[in-house]
Amino acid sequence: MPRAERGLLQLRRLKDLIARLSERVPLYREKLRAAGVTPGDIRSLADLARLPFTVKDDFRQTYPYGLLAVRMEEVIRVHASSGTTGKPTVVAYTRQDVDTWSEVMARTLMAGGVGRGDVVHNAYGYGLFTGGLGFHYGAERVGAAVVPMSGGFTDRQLMALRDLGATVLCCTPSYALHLAEAAEEAGLVRGLKLRVGFFGAEPWTEAMRGALETRLNIMALNIYGLSEVIGPGVSVECLERRGMHVAEDHFLPEIVDPRTLEPLPPGATGELVFTTLTKEAMPLLRYRTRDLTTLDAGPCRCGRTLVRIGRITGRTDDMLIIRGVNVYPSQIEHALLQVPDVEPHYLLVLRRDSTLDTLEVQVEARAAIAGAGRDALAALGTIVRRKIHEVVGLTADVSVVPPKTIERSLGKAKRVLDLRHGGS
Repeated sequence: MPRAERGLLQLRRLKDLIARLSERVPLYREKLRAAGVTPGDIRSLADLARLPFTVKDDFRQTYPYGLLAVRMEEVIRVHASSGTTGKPTVVAYTRQDVDTWSEVMARTLMAGGVGRGDVVHNAYGYGLFTGGLGFHYGAERVGAAVVPMSGGFTDRQLMALRDLGATVLCCTPSYALHLAEAAEEAGLVRGLKLRVGFFGAEPWTEAMRGALETRLNIMALNIYGLSEVIGPGVSVECLERRGMHVAEDHFLPEIVDPRTLEPLPPGATGELVFTTLTKEAMPLLRYRTRDLTTLDAGPCRCGRTLVRIGRITGRTDDMLIIRGVNVYPSQIEHALLQVPDVEPHYLLVLRRDSTLDTLEVQVEARAAIAGAGRDALAALGTIVRRKIHEVVGLTADVSVVPPKTIERSLGKAKRVLDLRHGGS
């Protein structure tokens, strides 16, 4: 669809959305009234900047169903986020929402060439988490065979990957790395038929992509989505891998300055914001994702005209401030993956020594170097410390630990242990 035509579609759907929210959702009725905006005031997509934001706390304040824009009788599915800070974030779907979700997930998989004849090994978690069922419905929509493995039980995962002939792997990048290690140890990598993987749900770097592609002999594609928006399926890389194409007919993206909340021009790094244009049960107006990235509206060599999201470089709420230096876990990962003798398994431990914050980076040595003795590990720690300082501008304490020391994750990896408040 040409960009001008798509813009008209987005504007029409945006006007319809504001009318529905004003009529059916008390929270939005009040937000729009406070902003002094009526549906008739929206005459172009530039007017989006006049509209109020939605934040995660709005879900908590209206828990569980206060943001519903339909009658409960129309809801056929309920999902929820992990709820790490109290009550989970509840999201609801109508039958049309589930159909839309299946469609955008089918587009996601087709961007990697998935179709009939493929076997999709789905190791995203099934249940309240949106990942598993999102990929499941999308794979069925394109006519692929789905192996609904969910997470965990690594030995069983490897057996299924080998025996059932999986050609597509779907899971978090950290779990894919864990599967790669286990497959290497079992001597199974050469026997796998995998050719493409769809990895998301946590930030990961280009260096991590290289590690996954080398160790699993696949093409690794980045995906992006949020439970609040719909789940996975919001955007995906094409085979050119120059950013993740957004399904703009369903999700309207913006980049704003996280401090001023003013819109930023294309190419500028800021906070990603989404408006859901077609979601029925719980549509969202200008939802602040807290993710930091860029938007690129330039042409892609694949021929798609959809705007592209750059890599998620961090979150406004996971930035660590250590002795006045802003640090994101993804920056540490980028530094570590430039050191050949360490594995991309790490843990950041934050402590407070009197009034001074300290950062310890625990990282695993590769098996070959781990057996070379204490002096070799100490020398490796010096190299890691220097690389972190080059990338981040911060001197960290580095502990190089033996392989398999750092706990593996079956879903999103736990990268930070903050002991500064009430810890030891």
